[in-house]
Amino acid sequence: MRFPRHARIFKGQLDAAPFAGVFFLVLIFLTFNSQLVFTPGVRVELPQADGLPGTANPSVAVVVDRSGQFYFENQVIGEAGLRQRLRTAAEQARNRQARLTLVILADQLTPTEVTFRLGELAREAGVSELLQATRPRVAPPATTPAP
Repeated sequence: MRFPRHARIFKGQLDAAPFAGVFFLVLIFLTFNSQLVFTPGVRVELPQADGLPGTANPSVAVVVDRSGQFYFENQVIGEAGLRQRLRTAAEQARNRQARLTLVILADQLTPTEVTFRLGELAREAGVSELLQATRPRVAPPATTPAP
C-alpha cells in the first residue's frame, strides 16, 4: 500500500489568535486562584506551636478575632446564642455516648480574658474538652555564612 507524499511541512506564519486565547484563559485561572480575589471569612493569625495533641471526639469550632468577636458556623454570634448552640451540640454528642470537644481558633492578639470567658461559657454549656488551635512552627530559612 502506498501513501501519498503530497503532505508538506508548514513554513508559514502561525496564527496568534489561539495563543492569545490560551494566554487569557491562563490569566483568568491564575487571577481566581490568587489573593487578588476576595475570599470571605475572618482573618485569624493562629499562634505557633508544635506537637500538641488532637482529639478523636466530635468537635465544634469557635473562631475569636482580635476584637474578641465570636464566630460559630460562619456567623457572628453573641455569648447567649453561642451558649445555647454549644448546649445543643453537647446534648447531641451525649446522646451518641460521646464527649464534645470545643476547638478555639483564636487570633494570637486576642486578649486572654476573652479566651477564658469562652472556656467558662463552654463548660456551662456542657462541653467536656477544650483545645486551642495552633499552626505548626515554620523553621526560618537557612542562611549561609558570607565567605
